[in-house]
Amino acid sequence: MKQKENILIIGAGLCGSLLALRLAQRGYNVNVYESRPDLRTTDISAGRSINLALSDRGFKALRLANVEDKAREICIPMKGRLMHDTKGNTFASNYSGRDNEYINSISRGDLNGMLLTEADTYDNLTIHFNSECETVDLDTNTVHFKNRNTNEAFNVTADVIFGTDGAGSELRKSYFLQRKFLFSFSQNFLTHGYKELEIPAAKDGSHQISKDYLHIWPRGEYMLIALPNLDGSFTVTLFLSHEEGTYNFKYLDTEDKIKAFFQAQFPDALALIPNIAEEFANNPTGALGTIKCSPWYYKGNTLILGDAAHAVVPFYGQGMNASFEDVAVLDSIIDKHEDDWETIFKTYQSVRKADADAIGELAEENYYEMRDHVANPMFKTKRLLEMQLEKHFPEHYFSKYSMVTFNENIGYHEAMTKGRAQDKAILNMIADNEISITADMTYEQLEKALQKVQEKTNDIIDDDNVAKTMHH
Repeated sequence: MKQKENILIIGAGLCGSLLALRLAQRGYNVNVYESRPDLRTTDISAGRSINLALSDRGFKALRLANVEDKAREICIPMKGRLMHDTKGNTFASNYSGRDNEYINSISRGDLNGMLLTEADTYDNLTIHFNSECETVDLDTNTVHFKNRNTNEAFNVTADVIFGTDGAGSELRKSYFLQRKFLFSFSQNFLTHGYKELEIPAAKDGSHQISKDYLHIWPRGEYMLIALPNLDGSFTVTLFLSHEEGTYNFKYLDTEDKIKAFFQAQFPDALALIPNIAEEFANNPTGALGTIKCSPWYYKGNTLILGDAAHAVVPFYGQGMNASFEDVAVLDSIIDKHEDDWETIFKTYQSVRKADADAIGELAEENYYEMRDHVANPMFKTKRLLEMQLEKHFPEHYFSKYSMVTFNENIGYHEAMTKGRAQDKAILNMIADNEISITADMTYEQLEKALQKVQEKTNDIIDDDNVAKTMHH
C-alpha cells in the first residue's frame, strides 16, 4: 500500500467517523472535515434524531473497527414493540421468536462521540471541526472549504475523497452540477414529517414506562414512537402529515390544539410529557425522504457513502445500520483490490446498489405497517405464526423483519425478495383459511405450517422470476 496516500473525508457523523477509523487502521493518512463544532464539547443535537436503533449489521461493522464492546456499553436493549391504544391499554409484540434477537436504543451523540474519541488515538487521522464544504472540484480532486469561525476560505487536495456528508451531501451536488458524467438522482419526500418530544425520567432517575421496548402509538394516519435513553428519559417522535388530514403540523399551532390532539389520541403519553407545548413550538419539524442516485463514484477519485448515497426514512431502524454496513462492504473490497480505487469503487457500487435501493423501499413500506397494520387482526395472526415458527424452528424460519434486522450475512435485497414472498404466502394462507393459527399449536401443526409456507414462498419467488424474465 502507498502509505502516503492522503484520504479526505467530508463529514464526521456516524458513517464518516467509522470510515475514518477503519481507513486509519489500514494505515492511510486520513483527514476528516466536519462543518459542525465538536459534539463532545458542544450540544448540537438540534433537529437531528437523538437516539437510533442499532442492530446486527451495525455491530458487524463496529466489530471490524474493534469498537463493538464500547458501543454495547451505551445501548439499551429493546426486545420488541409495545403498542399503546387510545384507552392506554398496551400489548407487546417481540421482534423475534428467538431469545437472543433484539434491537438497541443508542444515543446518536454518545455513539458519534465514542467513534471520534477512538479516532483521536490514531496519529495518521486528524479531524478538523467547523470546516464547511462548499464544493468539490472533481477534475483536480480539490475540496473548497470555509472555516465557520473565521469565515476564511481554504482548499484541500487529496488522493481520494469520500463524501459521508449526509442527505444534503455537497459531494453529491458536485456530481450533479459539474456534469462530468450522466448522473441520476431522485429524492422522494413523504407527505409526513416528524417532531421530537421528551418523556423525562422519574424523580429517582428511573424510566417512567418500560425501557425494554420500542413504544408505538399506531393511529392509522399518524403515530407516536418512543425510545429509551440511558438517563431515564425517552425520546418521543411524532410522525404526522405536514398539511393533510384532520390533524396535521400546520393545524397544530396553539397550545390548546396540541393538547386536545394528544388528549384524544395519545392520552397516556400526554400525561408523561410535561412541557409539550413548549417542545412543540421550539423543536423543528423534520422532513422524511428517500434518496436514490447513481453513480456513487467518479473515477477512482471520489465516492459517496451512507445517507449521501442512499438516505432512507427511519421506519426500519436501518439508516445508521445501512451506513455502517457500507463501511464493512467497502472494507472487504479494499481487501481484494488494495490501492486500485477505481476498481474498488466500481465493485463497491455493483455489490451494494441493489441492497441500498432495497432498504429504501423496505423502510417506506414499514411506515405503513407501523401506522396501520400492527393493529390489524390479519397482521396479528401472521405475527403469531411467525413467532412460533422462529421459536420452534430457529434455524429454518426467519421473518422478513428478522432477515433485515438480525441476519447480517443476508443482503437487504435478498431479505426483501424472500421476505415479501413469505409475507404474501402466509397472508394468502390466512385469507383462504388454509391454516388455522392459534397460540397453542402443536409441534406437528407448526412443522406442517412451516413446510407449507416454504413451498408457497418458493412458488411465489419462482413466479416472480418467470415474470421478470418475460418482462426483460
